[in-house]
Parts: sequence; structure tokens; C-alpha cells
Amino acid sequence: MEAISTDPAQLLRLAYAEDRFDAALAAQAVAQLLEQGELETLKAWFEQALAADVADALDRLEPDQLTAALPLIPESELARVFGYLPLERQTQLAAGMSHAAVARLLGRMSSDERVDLFNTLPEDRRRRLLSALAQAEREDIRRLADYEEGTVGAIMTSEYATLSPDLTAAEAIEELRRVAPDRETIYNAYVIDDERRLLGVTTLRRLILADPDTRVGDMMESNPVTAYVDDEQIEAAEKIARYDFIALPVIDRDRRMVGIVTADDAMDVVEGEVTEDFHKAGGSLGLVAYSMKDATVSVLYRHRVFWLVLLVFANIFSGAGIAFFEELISSHVPLVFFLPLLIAGGGNAGSQAATLMVRALATGDVELRDWTTMLGRELAVAGLLGLTTALAVSLIGLVRGGPAIALVVALTMQIVVVVGSLIGMSLPFLLSRFNADPASASSPLVTTIADGVGVLIYFTIASWLLPGLTGSG
Repeated sequence: MEAISTDPAQLLRLAYAEDRFDAALAAQAVAQLLEQGELETLKAWFEQALAADVADALDRLEPDQLTAALPLIPESELARVFGYLPLERQTQLAAGMSHAAVARLLGRMSSDERVDLFNTLPEDRRRRLLSALAQAEREDIRRLADYEEGTVGAIMTSEYATLSPDLTAAEAIEELRRVAPDRETIYNAYVIDDERRLLGVTTLRRLILADPDTRVGDMMESNPVTAYVDDEQIEAAEKIARYDFIALPVIDRDRRMVGIVTADDAMDVVEGEVTEDFHKAGGSLGLVAYSMKDATVSVLYRHRVFWLVLLVFANIFSGAGIAFFEELISSHVPLVFFLPLLIAGGGNAGSQAATLMVRALATGDVELRDWTTMLGRELAVAGLLGLTTALAVSLIGLVRGGPAIALVVALTMQIVVVVGSLIGMSLPFLLSRFNADPASASSPLVTTIADGVGVLIYFTIASWLLPGLTGSG
């Protein structure tokens, strides 16, 4: 990153102007402070700034600048800052660190972030690191690393607070005070029996307000909402969002407590799901694991080429339809003028309907059994949309081709908008019915199908109406 001739301290102040953090300005300041050797100023900022802000600024530095900045971060804060960096950047930095430094870092990171980084390291380095970690950390990594990617177990943390049901409120508060430094959160405490089966949950607020001699078992909430360790991650995230939880307890099939999923991890899951849906909607597969800023040309090419080539060949059907009506087109050349307009109308209507339905299915607002209801509603809406666009294009048809062409264009627009909308609305339901991701009903796919159907509708209507209308004229 190129340093600018501005006072770096002033840049850091400007980074916090307007009640928001400007990571780009902060990164410029950090780069300039490193270049000028003003390391004490940089250390002071690292000590007082929020870990997320520091990580956001550092992520914008060049690799050599970032390597020089990391040792200046207080060791007590380094793990937190590291956890906010993108995983691919964490992996790059860990590759240049000594085993002892990485072991210290892993020991200070939260359990879920620790195992994420550990799993990205080469196999030989993982073996050597395990021997350098404390036994509790080794066992925690081994246990969490065994869970399949995409399951709740892969994102949960084992740093949660537990209580015995026989403790009093006063004793429970003292226990939470003792374990707080090593726990992700103590606002929720989970009540377990001797075999770690989950009995209930209580809150720090409830403990503080209770009579000091009240038993935890008498004030806990029994049968709490939980997630199974092998559930899909999005199921846990949806429960956290639905009930406004700070954290969700995770259990195995024997109801033994194995971890928690925190609200911040749930937000990451939801963000990943939304990103994945956007990529699928755009016809790009598997890009959710990559940062667009850091993805190489090769990665972007590989993950976009499949759908593009597939849809290119799918458009052959549109070309075949045009070729079939070649004689009609040569007799009525003005038809060509309206072809892009009409097939785009059907494709755009289909894309609108598909986007709305994919999102409704993803949020649970609509379910498979609602298809008939949604079909009737979409038919009414599409009919009105088709009528409106048909009236608009009929005026152009009158100018460009006369009444006969205007009638063909208007009737085609009415039908293609309705058909395109019904295709776009129904395709996500069809994919869900066969346990496929509704987001695969992408805009390019819907548009390609609607284009082919639109061509056939257009020239079929023209072949039916134009000879008679022009002949009678």
C-alpha cells in the first residue's frame, strides 16, 4: 500500500469521523507509521482500538507490512485480532510463523476459531502443533475437527458455562465468576447432570435477582431450545434469530451437552448462506469460500464457466426456433425489431418471480404446500403485468409495423410475461421438491428457459395471425 504525505495520527483520527470506522484511512496510517518507524504510536493504537477495527485495517496492508505490524499487537489481544481476519489471511500468516508462536496463538484463540485455523494447516504441521499444545486444547481440537463441514458441530464452541442444579444462586454466581475468563459467554449458563445431559438453562440476570439460597434447579428454564450437533448450521442460525438468543446449546443424540453456537457465529452462517444464494442466482458455483478481493483469475474462471457454457448451449433452442420460422420472418421483417424486447420481457418477469420465491422459501415464509396458492396469486399478478407491458409495446408496434404487427406484439407480450412469471415462480418449488437448492433457479437459468419459450410463442402467434390479417387488408 502506498503511503500518503499526511500526518498518520491525523489519519487515525479521521478514520473514526462521522461515527463510523474507515478501515482504508486507518490502513494508510498504519502503513505510514511503519514506514516512519513510529512504532510506539502504532502500539498505543493497537492497545486502545477494538480488535475488529484493527483486523479490518490490517487486512488491507501488503503482506510484508502486515508481518511487521503483528508483533506490535499486545499478546493478550493478538488472538482476538487474528480471529477477525479472513481465514485465508490467517493461514498465510501462520505459514510464516514459528511453531511456538502458532501454538501460543492457538492456545489463546476461541475454540471454534482455533479449529478453523488448525484445519487449514498442512498435515505435518498439525501433528507437530498438537504436541506443543496443552492436553485440554489438543482434545478440544481433535473433537471439534471431527465434525463434518456444514454441521452445527463445525461452528460450535466448547467454551460455555455449566452449573449443577444443586448449587444455590450465590454459589452459581461465584462459579461463573471463577470460569468467566475462559468462557465465550456467561450470560447464559447451562444446567447439566453428572453425565452432562442438558437439564435446563438459566441466565446471569436471573441468578443475580434470585434469593441467594434458591437452588439453580428451581429457577432454570427446563426443556430449552437446542440444536443437535449433526444438524445443518442454518437450522441453528434460524433458531437463534427466531428466539433472539445470545447462544444456542448444542447436544448429541443422547442429549449430552457438547457446545454452544453464539449469535456472532450464527450471523456468519446467515451471511454465508445469503452470499451462496447470490452466487447461485448469478450462475456462479462454489465461490462462497473465496474472497472476491483475493480470488485469482483461475478461481473465478473455474467457478463461472460451467453455467455459462451450459446456458450458451441451452440458447441453441432459441436459435432453432428462429430458424424454423425463417420464412415467416423474411415475409414480415418488422418482427425482428420486437424480438429482443419480447423475450427480455418474459425473462425479466421470470427472474423477478424466481428471486422473490427463492427468498421466500429460504426464510420459511413459503413452503412446498403453498405452491397452488402462490400459483393463483402469481397468475393474477402476471396477468396485470402482462397487460400493462402489452399496452406499452402495442403503441410501438403501431408505429413500426401497423395494426397487424401491433396485435401480434401485444398478445405475445401478454403471454410471455405470464408464462415467464409462472416458470420463475414454479422452478424453485420444483427444485425444493427434489431436495435441490431453490437458489439454483438462477436468473440466467430462468431467463434462458423463458427466452426459448418466448421465441416459440412469438412466432407461433405471428404465423397464426399475420397471414390472415395482412391478407384481409
